[in-house]
Amino acid sequence: AGVVKILGQNHQFLGVNNSIVSMLEAKKLGHGRGGVFWQTQGSGKSFSMVFFAQKVMHKLSGNWTFVVVTDRVELDEQIAKTFKTVGAVSEAEGDVCHASSSAHLRELLQGNHRYVFTLIQKFQIPEELTDRTDVIVLSDEAHRSQYDTLAVNMRASLPKAMFLAFTGTPLISGEERTKDVFGDYVSIY
Repeated sequence: AGVVKILGQNHQFLGVNNSIVSMLEAKKLGHGRGGVFWQTQGSGKSFSMVFFAQKVMHKLSGNWTFVVVTDRVELDEQIAKTFKTVGAVSEAEGDVCHASSSAHLRELLQGNHRYVFTLIQKFQIPEELTDRTDVIVLSDEAHRSQYDTLAVNMRASLPKAMFLAFTGTPLISGEERTKDVFGDYVSIY
């Protein structure tokens, strides 16, 4: 019945700021490992993704594109809905930029879109889709689907992109592959 404002909680505020510092450091060092945003289930990771993207667009110069990747249809739809609901992307643009197939994903990544929402399963072949350096991949559920063929294909498709992991699952000591793939923790909550 009116305007509702969504404010970041302290762990989101600190996590977003740490993510930006980590991303800038990774760019300076010439690698795409932006870090791991590890926060418990229900802590607002989807909102944190929005806060991160919005802050990057407002504070850092560049023609940024955010590729929001997950591995389940329900999560893909939930995250896209969050971005639409808060006004980060319009309903129409959110629908247009939601990859419906591997071919549509290829078309979106070769275009100039602020956001692209997709499932990792759409990265079927390891072909370069864009060599832009201002692409940031926000990988949800990064503990599950970021180590095998589809993840390798995604990285080959976006060779100069920055990758930031979001996960709500504890990364067991000695099995911290997410940290190995994405870089150090930028937030633990």
